Amino acid sequence: MSAALSRLLGVMVRLRDPEGGCPWDREQTWASIAPHTIEEAYEVADAVARGEAYAVRDELGDLLFQVVFHARIAEEQRLFGFDDVANAISDKLERRHPHVFGNERVSDAAEQARAWELHKTAERQAKGGTGGVLDGVALGLPALTRAAKLGKRAAGVGFDWTEPLGVLDKVREETVELAQAVASDDSSQVREEVGDLLFSVAQFARHCGIDPEAALREAGAKFERRFGAMEALASAEGGSLAGRSPAELEALWLTAKRDTR
Repeated sequence: MSAALSRLLGVMVRLRDPEGGCPWDREQTWASIAPHTIEEAYEVADAVARGEAYAVRDELGDLLFQVVFHARIAEEQRLFGFDDVANAISDKLERRHPHVFGNERVSDAAEQARAWELHKTAERQAKGGTGGVLDGVALGLPALTRAAKLGKRAAGVGFDWTEPLGVLDKVREETVELAQAVASDDSSQVREEVGDLLFSVAQFARHCGIDPEAALREAGAKFERRFGAMEALASAEGGSLAGRSPAELEALWLTAKRDTR
C-alpha cells in the first residue's frame, strides 16, 4: 500500500475515533454520507467538463475520501474493510476482462461491450437476481441516466427503435398526449405524461450517442450564462429584471442569447 493511501486511511481512523475524533464524522452512517458521495461524483464530472486538471485532482481526492469513509464505517462494524473493497473491484475487473487476464479473444470494442453485459447478467443471476433484463439498474441513479440505462438494457434484446427519427416520432407523440392531459386539467395525468415525455427524450439522446444527463447540465449552464447576461443588461440600463413586462424580458433574453453565443 502506498504511503499516501496509508496516510488517508489513518486520517479517517482519527476522524472516527470515539475519544478524540471529529463529532460530525463520528455521527455519520452509510445513509447520511451517501448524498455527499453522489455530490462528489458530480463535482468530479464538473471539473472534467471544465478541463481543470488541479480541480480534477482535488475532486478525485474528495471522492476517494468518500470511499474510505464508507469502508471505515463497515470496518468498525466488522463487515469489511478498504482492502476488501479494493480486492473486490480487482476481482471483478479481471473476471470481466478474460481477453486481458485470460485466454479469450475479442475483435473490437463493440464485441467487448456485448461480452461485458453478458458477464454482468451472469453476476446478477449468481447474486440471486431473477435474471430479468432490467435487474440491477440502480434506483439511486439520476432519473435521466437511469432512463437511458433501462432503454439500453431493453435494446440488448431487440426492444428498441431502429433509428433516431423513430424515437423522435415517439417524443412528438408524448408531447401531444401531454397537451391533452393539460387540457383535461388532471394533475396526476400531467405528471405521468411529463414522465413519459422525459423518458422518451432520454431514449432519443441515447440513440444519438448523447448522455441526457450531461446534455441537461450543459443546458442549465447555458441558461445561467444567458440569464446572467440579462441581469447585466438590465443593470446597465439602471434597473433590474423585476417589474419588467414579458415583452421587455423577451427582448433582453434575445439580446443575451445573441451576446453569449
